[in-house]
Amino acid sequence: MMTLKEALNATPAQLEALKAEIRAGVAAQKALNAYIDVENVGAGVPILIKDNIQVKDWSITSGSAILKGYIAPYNATVIDKMLGANLSPFGRANMDEFAMGSSTESSCYGPTLNPRNPDYVPGGSSGGSAAAVAAGLAVAALGSDTGGSIRQPAAFCGVVGMKPTYGRVSRYGLGAYASSLDQIGPITQNVEDAAILYDILAGHDPMDSTSANIDYTPIAPRLDATRKLTIAILPDYIKDASDDIKAAYHTATQALKAAGHTLVEAKLMDAKYYISAYYVTATAEAATNLARYDTIRYGNQRSANSLQELFIEGRSQGFGEEVKRRIMLGNFVLSSGYYDAYYVKAQKVRHKIQEEYLDIFKHVDLILSPVAPTTAFKFGAKETPLEMYLSDMYTISINLAGLPAIALPIENATSNGMPVGLQLIAKPYDEQTLFDGAFSLETQLKH
Repeated sequence: MMTLKEALNATPAQLEALKAEIRAGVAAQKALNAYIDVENVGAGVPILIKDNIQVKDWSITSGSAILKGYIAPYNATVIDKMLGANLSPFGRANMDEFAMGSSTESSCYGPTLNPRNPDYVPGGSSGGSAAAVAAGLAVAALGSDTGGSIRQPAAFCGVVGMKPTYGRVSRYGLGAYASSLDQIGPITQNVEDAAILYDILAGHDPMDSTSANIDYTPIAPRLDATRKLTIAILPDYIKDASDDIKAAYHTATQALKAAGHTLVEAKLMDAKYYISAYYVTATAEAATNLARYDTIRYGNQRSANSLQELFIEGRSQGFGEEVKRRIMLGNFVLSSGYYDAYYVKAQKVRHKIQEEYLDIFKHVDLILSPVAPTTAFKFGAKETPLEMYLSDMYTISINLAGLPAIALPIENATSNGMPVGLQLIAKPYDEQTLFDGAFSLETQLKH
């Protein structure tokens, strides 16, 4: 499969051949279920699009039965930016329903498989995007990251996934899960491709009230693998990670030292506080955002004897179990008797998390962290929702703090044969340093 950099320099004939290759690959690997369908807009470089990003005249469903039949009436801002840069939206990627999940098992289209081993999950919620790139079925893909939904599947599938600073990439046209956490970002074959695609996506958008109106300087032309940085490592923070993750963390720290970076130890609060603050915040926002899906404004209408019955039947049948669970949790923490006890406290903890990171960044350029406590797990291995939620323990704090982060593959030689990805984290709007550090680590690991 061509890299994005190579594809941007390809001839029209080469691009048509590339699209034919992808179509044939998708058909041959249909069981992978990474693509929901293969559609094409424009004549440029084909980029796979997660099923919660609006592409005009496409059926966009966010992996949910309640939106089957909905046709997007407009392009998301990131789609218009892509089209303006000779990138062509090409196919819809499977995903956890409304981006709620860590394994792509909750999609109404069925689960996506991990291309490294079909017995294992690809991660989520952007599992289709990551699996397609890892399987050689996409040059690159767009995902969305609410609590790790780009970085975790990238790590599970052995590709690169990047979450921008909150507000750096427009959310206009993204199906909302949790509006204060969601960000669109690239999933690619390597760090340089991620920087190229990020440059195309980033920038202020007046259509998005949360978009950061600050100057933007392209990253990719200034990528520097030789730049020396101070990077925080977290020896206490990784104590609950598996041996495979710890081994990969050691490999990464040695590679960073060999590349000439300075490593210093730092501490973060117990991840249990991140999980509590995140799931209170995310479910509260989800309950509000998904209230519109009432089978009248959005969603498939059904016959009913009353308006109340229409709402209940439509939402009960249209939403999957995980979505209903999070809506119920969100309504609970927002209810009058529990708002102060849960939601308000969660926002106070979120503020402390932001302060904690900013304090660390007074002394370092980057932080090296795990992406998940284990490598990809087998389908059915997480028996309860809480076990699934705990798999996000290392990613969710970055969304709560609005920071940029990038996951990249470190090792493949693990106990179960699945890849290990780690993430680098930077301070807000310092994506140049983030990509420089990741490019340096990737370059060193290849030596």
